[in-house]
Amino acid sequence: SDGSIRLHQMTSEYPLMQWNDSTKGQPIIALQWALTRPAVFFALDASSNIYIWDLLENDLLPVAKQTIPSEKVVTMTLLGEPDKANGLLGIVLAKESGQIDIQYVKKKWALP
Repeated sequence: SDGSIRLHQMTSEYPLMQWNDSTKGQPIIALQWALTRPAVFFALDASSNIYIWDLLENDLLPVAKQTIPSEKVVTMTLLGEPDKANGLLGIVLAKESGQIDIQYVKKKWALP
């Protein structure tokens, strides 16, 4: 609820990494690992900002932030084919009106 993200290992109650205030205090409403690239995850905050984290490129801050300005996004999920090396990775955004929007991610964050 405060924008903090914690990365845990299943065998420990203490986080391996913790990023405080990663969304400038906005609650995170969805977070998901990339299906095609294990070191990348996406976070959606309550202000419809999507943060892309690539832990191999930068483990302190997100590598990109995209604001969805047109309408409030209420949730997101990712789509892709982890068994294929084509690097296609999409973000499915559900908006407050019920509209669904699919956006494809740049190859540099999608390729295995």
